[in-house]
Amino acid sequence: MNFRFKKFLSYYKPYLGLFFSVMICAFIVAGITLILPLLTRYITKTVLEGNMTNALNQIYKVGALMLVLIGIQTACNYYYDYRGHEMGAMMESDMRSELFEHYQKLSFGFYDGQRTGLLMSRITNDLLSLSELYHHGPEDYIIYLVKFIGAFAILLNINVKLTIAVFCFLPIMAVFAFYFNKRMHIALRKNKECIGDVNAQVEDNLSGIRVVKSFANEEIEKEKFAYENNKFLESRKNTYRNESYFYNGMNAFIQLITVTVIVFGGVNIVKTSLDLADLITFLLYIGNLIEPVQKLTHMTMQLQEGIASFGRFVEILDIEPEIKNVSNALELENVKGNVEFRNVRFRYHEVQDYILENLSMNVSAGEYIALVGTSGVGKTTLCSLIPRFYEVSQGEILLDGVNIKDIRLSSLRRNVGVVHQDVYLFSGTILDNIGYGKPNSSKEEIIEAAKKANAHEFIMKLPEGYNTDIGQRGVKLSGGQKQRLSIARVFLKNPPVLIFDEATSALDNESERVVQDSLESLAKNRTTFVIAHRLSTIRNARRIVVLTEQGIGEQGTHEELLALNGTYAHLYNMHSKI
Repeated sequence: MNFRFKKFLSYYKPYLGLFFSVMICAFIVAGITLILPLLTRYITKTVLEGNMTNALNQIYKVGALMLVLIGIQTACNYYYDYRGHEMGAMMESDMRSELFEHYQKLSFGFYDGQRTGLLMSRITNDLLSLSELYHHGPEDYIIYLVKFIGAFAILLNINVKLTIAVFCFLPIMAVFAFYFNKRMHIALRKNKECIGDVNAQVEDNLSGIRVVKSFANEEIEKEKFAYENNKFLESRKNTYRNESYFYNGMNAFIQLITVTVIVFGGVNIVKTSLDLADLITFLLYIGNLIEPVQKLTHMTMQLQEGIASFGRFVEILDIEPEIKNVSNALELENVKGNVEFRNVRFRYHEVQDYILENLSMNVSAGEYIALVGTSGVGKTTLCSLIPRFYEVSQGEILLDGVNIKDIRLSSLRRNVGVVHQDVYLFSGTILDNIGYGKPNSSKEEIIEAAKKANAHEFIMKLPEGYNTDIGQRGVKLSGGQKQRLSIARVFLKNPPVLIFDEATSALDNESERVVQDSLESLAKNRTTFVIAHRLSTIRNARRIVVLTEQGIGEQGTHEELLALNGTYAHLYNMHSKI
């Protein structure tokens, strides 16, 4: 808890000058709010005491002073409201950047168990409420505490009995306010959970909208969304119900206190223990006494909400990346591409069975390796271990004789190129997407990469060529076109180690042949791992490794494996009949 409090305060550090200037303005605003009713009382008493000539001069002077004070108060109000909100927004921006940067550090294993919509909610909704707390918290506490203490002291000085009568209401108000604030806090927390579920449902639906439509399951999706949406609606209704109890109850207390002051004040005027000027002043200060009770209890809810949001924020920051650099991690230079697996075992979670068992294999620099096997034997998993998308459970993987755990992650991954089966393209132009493979590359380099991937021809037929916007995830392109762009990215990256995870699976036969030629050209003098279901595409591989649930079952050339008449021959013959 102490660490979290220090962490909470640390976001003020870059803005301490602004923070203190805002606090000073807030203090001035509260002070002037207390002074103005006293000046009103002075004017009232001056008028009531007679000597109108002298009274007029005094009224003009006090009126001028009040105008000056109101001017100062307005300027300070503007400053602390605008600059305070600005400070809160900048702190929110810092936290959002920190959380986003942390998202980039987290490993594949973390994202495997997360819903994108909920992660988005952490970086948007939670931080918005924190921004309000950072800004309003200190300022409002200063203003309302000064108002409450000042008003209470002044009212005691005017009439002790009447002040005590008013004060008797305040503990009851506080208990009432805290009770319903707590209920509102619970309701608001439920709101956040429900809107997170709504976001996740919408994100899931929109990401898979083509699957939804292909199965004509729009009605099912509507039902799923309606369920989450109704949950959110009910939580909102509960929030508004408690808000209504709170605000109407507080207004009733205010009316009761006002009536009490008027009745008992009137009695005291009759008894000459209170004059009219003091009663007017008393009524003016009632708001300054009650408002802090009302606001401070509301701020307690804001504080609780902010603490909950900050807890969710820190909860993510506390998650250590499963895969990170060791101290003194090496920067790779002149990578040849020799990859060696030594007794590698891997499983995704401690409670699960091993996917890979005691796998040992040496791949020479520049060797073209094809990985085949039935679905689920770990072909993609094996390749994902090379760039450390996942960490080996036991054993080690070496690149040019160096354990990949001792290599800086950014350096390792710069030297490993991956073309995934599930192509992901970013919103933007074709130029942007190919250029993602090598930031700051020239247009000429991008075009050359596209030509090598046999993508240049179809790109030039598009309305704006390389400047064509491809839409969200490349929706304006065919599957084959998207795959060729992803391959062009790797051509541009030009790494010494290549991984093609069924890279041609989305292509038609003609496109597959063209891209296959490009892949084989790219693979020259580079260590290449190819995962393929279409065994016809890997017949020319220097070595074919057949993975089974027990590890490496067979390995050799296409002809050698067919001669063995084992697992590979069975797979090949089965695919040949399709």
